[in-house]
Amino acid sequence: MTPPETLIFDLDGTLIDSAPDIHFAANVGLAAIGRPALDLVTVTSFIGNGVEVLMAKCLEATGSCDDETHARALEALLKAYAEQGAARTQCYPGVVACLERLQAQGVKMGICTNKVQVAADDICHELGLDRFFTAIHGARDTVAKKPAPDMLFNAVQAVGGTREDTLYVGDSDVDQKTAQNARIPFVFFTGGYLNHPLSGEAPFMRFDDWSSLWPQTTKNP
Repeated sequence: MTPPETLIFDLDGTLIDSAPDIHFAANVGLAAIGRPALDLVTVTSFIGNGVEVLMAKCLEATGSCDDETHARALEALLKAYAEQGAARTQCYPGVVACLERLQAQGVKMGICTNKVQVAADDICHELGLDRFFTAIHGARDTVAKKPAPDMLFNAVQAVGGTREDTLYVGDSDVDQKTAQNARIPFVFFTGGYLNHPLSGEAPFMRFDDWSSLWPQTTKNP
């Protein structure tokens, strides 16, 4: 099976295992307002809808969540996350080799993630992933977050693709819903942060090993 003309990827839980760094920063946010720490499994289960939602869920899990408390904890989380960089984050095995393979075949590639834009840019640069992508679209105040399709549409357009020649690769029900809302086929990475069972249309394809994703294909001239 040959790869598509265009591939857009989610970031956290798809290309990178960033849960340990997110967990650390979330607990810094909780400590800033005197809340107890949460374990890695719990914080990982909150990943997918953006850092604002993640922090709100952390606060709800340790007490109550009001606007002032949320703002203070979120500020501490973001500061800690920016300062530590990718200290505990790494690409999933086989990701870099897969992206190199796809790039050599001329596949147009981009990222669509609910991670804050500056954090997405910084992490991709620190891990050396930015060389593969024409566009990295993270969370911005001016664009609705996933599962709204806006970010995905923008990423497809930015890399020069079309809805008809694109697949979206992700690891969660949020990613699946984003693809469905955009009417773009969904490729499901089963090794990420799936927190809720997938619903709706079955994925176009699924995989658990990056080395198995279009391993030895050659695009038609």
